[in-house]
Amino acid sequence: MSMLTPPGMGGKYRVTGTAYPRLSRPRRRRRIVFTLLGAVLGLAVLAYGSLQLIHVFRGDGDSQGKRGTAAKNCPSAKPEPGAVPAGAPTAGATPAVVLPKPGDITVNVYNATQRAGLAKAVGDELKKRGFTVGQVGNAPADFDKKVPGTGILLGSAKTDKAVYSVLGTQIEGDTLQNDAREGADVDLILGDAFTQLSPPEAADKELALLANPQPAPAATC
Repeated sequence: MSMLTPPGMGGKYRVTGTAYPRLSRPRRRRRIVFTLLGAVLGLAVLAYGSLQLIHVFRGDGDSQGKRGTAAKNCPSAKPEPGAVPAGAPTAGATPAVVLPKPGDITVNVYNATQRAGLAKAVGDELKKRGFTVGQVGNAPADFDKKVPGTGILLGSAKTDKAVYSVLGTQIEGDTLQNDAREGADVDLILGDAFTQLSPPEAADKELALLANPQPAPAATC
């Protein structure tokens, strides 16, 4: 009996020489599974690459479409030839704001403070700035020594609001009141907090903004 033959096994089960039977299970099934997985992975990679190529070849059309959308939505985009930009003035358009000239506004200057000569000094300065100055003197009893703020613009309820806007550029912190008068003149009643009229440069700048309102800033793209 050979040394490779287990005890009790003889005859046709006897192993002779250096050969011996393989007792492990064949690995064919495992190789088949790995082969199938590799094939599936290869197909997935191939499909992904094909999609990327399609996007590359279609990139010009998509970018042009995006540029077209940006040109339509972005106010800063260059308009097409012949197109009228949004907000551009058209022929025959009337100004958005029409303001009265200072010379068309008659203002009465009254002093409600204890400072002597204040009404005359302010009236003279308003004349230099082009306003028509009417009466100048001490404030009526209803307001004398009773105006703690900068001043009051007092006029008719029918007076054009633009008149108050123009006159209001000359004094900061003023308040607006109405009475039963019929005329278009406006009273400027100077209060305790008044120091001086607005500097001419600041007043002119504010008038320019009133006459030409700035449009809202365009959105950035």
